[in-house]
Amino acid sequence: MSKRMLGEFLEGRSAPFVVILGANEIASAVAVRLNREGYWVVMCHDPFPPVIRRGMAFYDVLFDEQVEIDGVPGRRADTALEIGEALASGASIAVTELQLSDVIPLRVPDVLIDARMQKHRVTSNLRKIAGLSIGLGPNFTAGFNCDVAIETHPSHTGELLAEGTTRSSDGVPRYLGGVGRERFVYAARSGVWRTPLDIGARVFKGFVMGRLDGLPVPAWMDGRLRGIARDDVFVPQGVKFIEIDRRGNAASWTGSDERGRTIAEATVTAIRTTFIPAEKKAPIAVTLH
Repeated sequence: MSKRMLGEFLEGRSAPFVVILGANEIASAVAVRLNREGYWVVMCHDPFPPVIRRGMAFYDVLFDEQVEIDGVPGRRADTALEIGEALASGASIAVTELQLSDVIPLRVPDVLIDARMQKHRVTSNLRKIAGLSIGLGPNFTAGFNCDVAIETHPSHTGELLAEGTTRSSDGVPRYLGGVGRERFVYAARSGVWRTPLDIGARVFKGFVMGRLDGLPVPAWMDGRLRGIARDDVFVPQGVKFIEIDRRGNAASWTGSDERGRTIAEATVTAIRTTFIPAEKKAPIAVTLH
C-alpha cells in the first residue's frame, strides 16, 4: 500500500467505493464479483440473522481467520483507517463490525448494497445515502427504500426491479439434494449456541450437534454441515442456524454457489445501468437498525 493510493481513495479519486451491509454468503458472492470488477468493497457485518454458511462467507474474518472466497481474500478492519488501508492494498475486501454511520465519514459510498437478508424486519430507507442504493431480497421497493431492488426468491433469483416490490419470504427454501425446508434447523427458542462442530463436519441422524440455551440439538438426518452458526453466538428464536447437505460426495460448503453468483451478476448489471456518482446526490443522516 502507498500513501498515494490511500490518499486517492479518501479523496474519491480511486475506483468506485461500495459498502455492503452483511457478511453472509450472498453478500460475499456480491463482494467477490465487485472486487473482480475493480471496485473497492467494504462489508459491514450485522449479527441478525446469524451467518451459517460460513464456508461461503467472509464472516469468519472477524474472528481472525484467513478466508478466501473464490480466490479473493478478506481482511478484518476494526477502524476507519484500517478499512482505508485494506482497500488501498487493491486485492482485499475489508470486513468490519463498524456500522455504516462509522464508515461514511471515511468516504461517502458510490454504491450501497443491503445484503443482510433480514426477511422479517422493517427495512431501512437506503436512498440518498450513496450514489446508488440496491436492496437484495424481501422488503425492498425500488424508488421507495432503495433505487434498485434485486429478487432473491428461488423462482425469480436475480431479477432486477427498477420499480415495484420484491417478493415476500414464503418460508419455502429451494431444494438441495431433494430436500427443502427439512434440511434446516430453526431455533425453537432464543439463546446462546454452543457447539464443537464446524462447517463441513459429517453428522448422523440423532447425533447431538450442540446445545441452544442448554438444550441439545440432534441431527435429523445424515449429511455434511453446509451451514452452522459459530460457537458462542446468540441465536434469536425462529431463525435457521444449521443446514445439513445430504448429497454425500456431491455436498459442498465452500466458495460461492450458483444462486450467489446469479445475484452478484445482477448486482453488477444494476450498477452498470443505473449508477450515479455519489457527489451528485446529497447524503442524508444515516439511521439503520
